[in-house]
Amino acid sequence: MDNLPIVLGVIAVVAVLVYLLFFRKKALPEESAAAPTTRAKPAEAPKPAKEPSVAKEPSKPGKPAVPEALPSTDVLPDESVSLPATVETAAPSAPVVSKKDVAGLRKGLAATRGGFMARLKALFTGKKEIDPAILEQMEEVMLTSDVGVKTTQAILERLRDQLEKKELADADAVWAALRAEATRILDLGGPRSNRDFKAKPTVVLMVGVNGVGKTTTIGKLATKWNGDGKKVVLAAGDTFRAAAVQQLEVWGKRVGAEVVKGKEGADPGAVAFEATKKATEAGADVLLVDTAGRLHTKVNLMDEIKKVKRTITKAMEGAPHETLLVVDATTGQNALTQAALFKEALELTGIILTKLDGTAKGGVVLGVCDELKVPVRYIGLGERAEDLREFVAADFVEALFGRDDDEAAAA
Repeated sequence: MDNLPIVLGVIAVVAVLVYLLFFRKKALPEESAAAPTTRAKPAEAPKPAKEPSVAKEPSKPGKPAVPEALPSTDVLPDESVSLPATVETAAPSAPVVSKKDVAGLRKGLAATRGGFMARLKALFTGKKEIDPAILEQMEEVMLTSDVGVKTTQAILERLRDQLEKKELADADAVWAALRAEATRILDLGGPRSNRDFKAKPTVVLMVGVNGVGKTTTIGKLATKWNGDGKKVVLAAGDTFRAAAVQQLEVWGKRVGAEVVKGKEGADPGAVAFEATKKATEAGADVLLVDTAGRLHTKVNLMDEIKKVKRTITKAMEGAPHETLLVVDATTGQNALTQAALFKEALELTGIILTKLDGTAKGGVVLGVCDELKVPVRYIGLGERAEDLREFVAADFVEALFGRDDDEAAAA
């Protein structure tokens, strides 16, 4: 009995050990599992700014997964969301000239590029340094290409100043300066109500000498504007030439435009007046008024066209909104003389140069714009309606002065 306390102590120790080995061992996993709910959470780093997400499709055999770093090309990111740092945003740039348009212009200007421009380029070929004497050679080329005396002298004077200031070190620099001068002269800008059609109808009075392609140009404009969804009415104001009325009626049927005409030999002013009234009543977008070709040197004929213009104004206040002079580019300097006299008689708002594809003297465009300060609106480069192209100075200069693809590849 004396050993009883010792036996009880041993039993107690064994019981504690058994409890620790068996019961605590089963309880530990439960405590461990519960531990995350009782432990303090580590401080979370601030979340980065939200970036535009890209829906990621599961990879399929033969189809690579979409990289996460690239933004979608189909959906623009919301303006309130910043773009990823890896994506650079470029500032809006000026409209890029269509290569197709320039190629078409170059083809139409092939005669001028092969004449006027080819002769100018020949002066610079193989020359590393520019001799001021080259300006005299340039003057001869420009004058014989109908650029005009005044315009030629103005261009060469600017180039001479740059040469004296050592700003034109080589042929490329001179060529670039020449292009810049051409752009400055041709880019007159100005209002173009025939494009905007703010007035309804917008009345366009077409004038010019005999044989420049005035009636055909009217038909081409009617085709263009009809294709743009505009309702067009034509006025057969050339009552002197019966064939002109018939020609205009053919164009009218082709584009679905009403043609207002009078009897043969009728007063052209009366036809224009009636056409303006009818176009207004019909809710037309544009009225194109044809007129008889007239020599710019005949005072009585020029007075007649002034009367037609006044009659249109009586029919509709503010009309005609455009007075466009049609000029045959193949006539060279004579085209400039015509334009000067028509401008003196009428308030010209634009010039249309036809048959530009048939002449090597396309430099006349520079003289017309520089001396008259009247913008060229359209140029004719062929017989088809689509060959009447709206004139854009930058495109024209690029087509005239730029190098062909073959030349660029060889450079």
